[in-house]
Amino acid sequence: MLTSRWLKAMTLAVYALVFFSLGIYIHGALTKPSAPGWSVTQGLTRPLASPPSKEGAGMPDNPFIRVAELVTPSVVNISTVTTGKGRARAELFRPFGNDPFFRDFFDRFFEGMPRRRQQASLGSGVIIDKSGLILTNNHVVKDADEITVKFANKQEVKGKVVGTDPKTDLAVIRVSAKEDLPVATLGNSDTLHVGEWAIAIGNPFGLDHTLTVGVISATGRSEVGIAAYENFIQTDASINPGNSGGPLLNVRGEVIGINTAIVASGQGIGFAIPVNMARKVMEDLVKKGKVTRGWLGIGIQPLTPELAKSFGVGADEGILVNQVMPKSPAEAAGLQIGDVILSVNGKPIKDTRQLQRLIGETEIGRTIEVVVLREKAKRTLTIQIGELPAT
Repeated sequence: MLTSRWLKAMTLAVYALVFFSLGIYIHGALTKPSAPGWSVTQGLTRPLASPPSKEGAGMPDNPFIRVAELVTPSVVNISTVTTGKGRARAELFRPFGNDPFFRDFFDRFFEGMPRRRQQASLGSGVIIDKSGLILTNNHVVKDADEITVKFANKQEVKGKVVGTDPKTDLAVIRVSAKEDLPVATLGNSDTLHVGEWAIAIGNPFGLDHTLTVGVISATGRSEVGIAAYENFIQTDASINPGNSGGPLLNVRGEVIGINTAIVASGQGIGFAIPVNMARKVMEDLVKKGKVTRGWLGIGIQPLTPELAKSFGVGADEGILVNQVMPKSPAEAAGLQIGDVILSVNGKPIKDTRQLQRLIGETEIGRTIEVVVLREKAKRTLTIQIGELPAT
C-alpha cells in the first residue's frame, strides 16, 4: 500500500515538473523579442516583406515594373461617340418578315423621319506633350462627334481632333489641362532588333491600363493591307481591340511604336506603327493640321519573275515604272515608262511599298539620285521631290 502511494506521488511530481518546465519555455518564447525581419503569425513563423523600394516597389531590378510605373500615367483611355442621321426601315419591319403590306406601311409612316444613331468606339492613346497633345490611331477617332479621354487617375475630359492621317492611321487630339500632364518619352524605332523585349500598354476590351509583354517578331512589315504607308513593327505582345493607339515600349520605357492592328485569324501577331514614322506625322499635324509628303509622279509595279528575267535583274531587285504623270518631278527629270528603279540615294529598292515610304518621307524640294535600268544599261537621274497633291 505504501509503495503504491509512493509511486503515485512520484508520478504526480514528475508531471508537475514537466508542465512547470514547459510553462517556463513557452513564456520565454512569447516574451523574447523576435529577430529582426521575422514575425509569428497564426502559429507559423515566416519572413516579413522587405520595405518597398522607391525605385520599383520592392523589385527595383524588374524592368517591367519600372516601365509600368514610368509610362502608365501617360497612357489614356479614349472613347468616342458618332451620331448620324438616316432611315433604317429594314430594321423596323424585320420582325414581320418581307411582307409587302408591312413594308409599304413602314415606308409611308416613317417616310422623311430622321433617325439618330450612336456608335461608340474604344481605344487608347499616349500623351506626347505636357500641354495636352495625345497621339492615337486615326480609326479610333474617325468621324467622332464626341471624344472622351480618361486618365490613369480616372479623371475624364473632352478631347478635340488636331489632325488625322488615314494613310498611316495616325491622329493627334488635344485636351485642356489645368496642370502639366505626364509625358511619354519617344524612342528610336530605327534601332530595333528582332528578339528584343516589347511591352504594350492600353485598354483591351475596356480593361484600363493593361500591360502585356512579348518580343519584337519582325520589322519593316508591309503588304499588310492596313494603310497606304506601311512599315510595321510586328510583335507577339498581346494586342487586342481597345489597344489601338496605345504605345509599344522597350525595356527603358521609351515609345517605339503605336499599336494599330492585329491578325484576327492568328494569335501572337500584332502590328505597331514605328515611332519614327509617327513622329514626322505628328509634327506635321500639330504645325500644319495636315501631313505633307514627297512626290515623284509615277505609277509603279513589282517585277514578276518573268519581267525580272527579261530585264536581267533579280526578282526582288528593283521595281518597274508603268506610268509617268504629266508635269511631274519624274517627267521633268526624264524618267520614262519601262525604266526599272534600282536604288534611291544609294539604297536598293526591293518593293513598291519601300519606294513609297522613301519618297513620301523625303523633304519637299530636296534633290535625290535615282539609279534606273533602261535598255539594260544603268543611268543615274537627279530628281527634285515635289509635294504630293491632295488628290
